[in-house]
Amino acid sequence: MSDQLLEPTSGSSSTLPNASTTLVLGIVSLVGCFLWGLPGLVCGIIGLILHKKDKALYLTNPSTYQESYKTAKAGYVCSLIGVILSSIVFAIIIFYFIFAIALFSTLNPTFR
Repeated sequence: MSDQLLEPTSGSSSTLPNASTTLVLGIVSLVGCFLWGLPGLVCGIIGLILHKKDKALYLTNPSTYQESYKTAKAGYVCSLIGVILSSIVFAIIIFYFIFAIALFSTLNPTFR
């Protein structure tokens, strides 16, 4: 028993409440950017908001939340990339529909 390292059981490390959720939402936002952009945009924004709350909690006591903050940070990066990609895809789809309506209205004068 003396050869084994014993870890303190006093609860020296805790997890952030939304770290896993932030990571899951970040990954979903990356996948969701290919589904018309809107699901990825919504999930990414929610992930960014949850990360902001976790970061505020982490800054109160960094040593306690060190491990789970890495998970929250990964979720933040995924959410940020997902929001950017989803915004681009969503903007392209909106411009496509505007272009299609404008083209259809010039070809069919009764459309107006």
